[in-house]
Amino acid sequence: MKKIFTLFLSIPLFSLAQTQITNAGFENWENTGTSTEEPIDFNSNKTGSSTAQIGPQTCFRDASIKHSGSYSLRLENKTVPVIGTVVNGNATTGVVNAPSTNKADGYIGTVNYSSSSDIRRLAFTGRPDSIVGWYQYTSGGAGEQGKVTAILHNNQYFDPETPTTNHPDPTADKIARATFLTPTGTNATWTRFTAPFVYTASGAPSYIMINMTPSNNQLTTFSGSKIWIDDLYFVYNTVTSVKNIDKNAIKVFYYDRTIHVDLNAVTETSSMFNIMDLTGKTVFTTNLEKGKMNTIKLPSSLSNGMYLYQAVGAEFQKTGKFIIE
Repeated sequence: MKKIFTLFLSIPLFSLAQTQITNAGFENWENTGTSTEEPIDFNSNKTGSSTAQIGPQTCFRDASIKHSGSYSLRLENKTVPVIGTVVNGNATTGVVNAPSTNKADGYIGTVNYSSSSDIRRLAFTGRPDSIVGWYQYTSGGAGEQGKVTAILHNNQYFDPETPTTNHPDPTADKIARATFLTPTGTNATWTRFTAPFVYTASGAPSYIMINMTPSNNQLTTFSGSKIWIDDLYFVYNTVTSVKNIDKNAIKVFYYDRTIHVDLNAVTETSSMFNIMDLTGKTVFTTNLEKGKMNTIKLPSSLSNGMYLYQAVGAEFQKTGKFIIE
């Protein structure tokens, strides 16, 4: 006889803190249909410093290849016509700066090199354990790797950190850094990635800088490298500053290898459902849709036993356990 289990039990070890970023699923865009099309809260070379804007469009809204929702973020390395220089695709919460046409001089900062009053910083006060997201990748040449970097900081920041005549050393303001590098070669299926934050200072940050590119090599000569990114979020392994919607508003049930997650009371656009084994290893993850009952069929790879679950979004977190028999 099959049994019905209501999932319950608070498990603080796996709870998430409140601080996430808006538009982490890249659903909201501005200047759509133009060369300056960008996801809200993120910037590309086309809205960078004056020299950076000369380059071709490298940031795109992709409606055909996406992990969830209507769009993903696609970044491409492109060649400047006539000149032949390859412009690295980039999306950042900061500013793409090109003090000259020499690629080695380029960097991402919180201040526009060509307009010092143009300061771009994304407020963020959490201390997450790691950044998580989904990606696909097309390599444009041997050794190419895509990269996602997140830097928690105070005041201004610059990436790369190495001080040059164009910017000072910012490391005194660094709280933590997380970096994910794709494997070399092409990956045509959506793959979950995670990168831990390495903390170098105590206290809460004021801002986060997120930089994404299809080429970790700033001086790359390979045009055509592409990375698709979707559904970013941050995992917290502490219980401080957790904000919950009314615990009775979100209901999770299990029956016959199927999980039902009731999000009728949730209005935010991006949330996730994670399943962990008893060691805390994530063994399954999927997106949740707001304002509806979500039905999740468990994969056959999950054997019988007890598991932990985590439903999480910017407005809520709910944890518990269930048993597969």
